[in-house]
Amino acid sequence: MAAQTPPGSGLCAAISPRESSLCGGISPWLSPLAMVVTIDVVLKGYFGELKVLHRENLPTEGAVLLAPTHRARWDALMLPWAAGRRITGRDCRFMVTADEMKGLQGWFLHRLGCFPVDQGRPTLTSLRFSVELLAAGQQLVVFPEGRIRREDGPIRVQQGLARLALLAASQGVDVPVVPVGIAYGHADPRPGDGAAISFGSPLRAAGQGRQAALAFGVEVAAGMVSAEQAARAVVGRPIGSP
Repeated sequence: MAAQTPPGSGLCAAISPRESSLCGGISPWLSPLAMVVTIDVVLKGYFGELKVLHRENLPTEGAVLLAPTHRARWDALMLPWAAGRRITGRDCRFMVTADEMKGLQGWFLHRLGCFPVDQGRPTLTSLRFSVELLAAGQQLVVFPEGRIRREDGPIRVQQGLARLALLAASQGVDVPVVPVGIAYGHADPRPGDGAAISFGSPLRAAGQGRQAALAFGVEVAAGMVSAEQAARAVVGRPIGSP
């Protein structure tokens, strides 16, 4: 039997030239190697116990948008560990800032299926490409806060994720948006800390325009708060503690 290509690895060939500049596909050799190095060696070697909560809320097929809290750079490893190809059979396609796609880091991210987007003012090209991925049944990861935030406080989301979810829905693409909370034993994770990730109940965007985007953003933020509270409780660091 011929080897199967992971979902999305050949998608760039099917999209328009305008969008193709955003996508390098997923390297068939670099992606599995990166999983071994970053997850089996680095992530599991740095942290103590790793826990997943409410994985039943994570769809294992069809389009999905993951909306995680962003508390540390480790988040980019926690998500593939809990929701990547070993769990769902597909990769996490990260939407990242343009600055992260520069230099050697950008070379690697480009080949791991990441692509740049300005969440504050996402371009039509980046939104259209994202909808293409979702229509192909891909799993996209968008950090709605737009930056790492280690201090506790109200979660404020940018409009990029809500606009994307509404655009996909308007084009007939059914996209569950799953709020995700990620927590560590300390605000600045230390070796041996516990770490946890919690998947909230899937949400679906509806409506059109700015008000619909704002309303859905509030809904997503509330889901992220609940998911983060669950994860923080598991690592013994309730929200409001150091």
